[in-house]
Amino acid sequence: MTGPESEGSLVRRAVCPGSFDPVTNGHLDIIGRASKLYDEVYVAVMINQAKKGLFEIEERMELIRQVTIEYENVIVESHHGLLVDFCKQRDIPAIVKGLRAVSDFDYELQMAQMNNGLSGVETLFIPTNPTYSFLSSSLVKEVATWGGDVAHLVPPAVLEALTKRLGKD
Repeated sequence: MTGPESEGSLVRRAVCPGSFDPVTNGHLDIIGRASKLYDEVYVAVMINQAKKGLFEIEERMELIRQVTIEYENVIVESHHGLLVDFCKQRDIPAIVKGLRAVSDFDYELQMAQMNNGLSGVETLFIPTNPTYSFLSSSLVKEVATWGGDVAHLVPPAVLEALTKRLGKD
């Protein structure tokens, strides 16, 4: 596909942003569901220079590519700066965010309103699968660091990378 139109119809694009340090089954649930709703789903690995992640940006991107290979319409890229700029550069009118709890909604609503005010980009909130309602990358890293079993929380490729990185093999 080239440009915003393909075969005379508008290509529906969305972005799923995050740090994905590491990508979890909860992230994959939202990405997979978004891939059914949109023609192209960008997974934007956002770069925050103030934070030192467990995995480098390129490692995160490669892990996401590996675990989303079944979704032919998923494109993985990184971005430093405002998410709305990422959207403008790629003609993406929608941001897809997963919500785990009411506390997520409070923060995400403010972000959605700011993004819409800055650029007109809409935000679609998808309630997380209850199986993953407690799940976060931070929690996975903490549990794995202390030797806890996170095999049911992350894809096998991520578990392998976590195990190697934390020296738990």
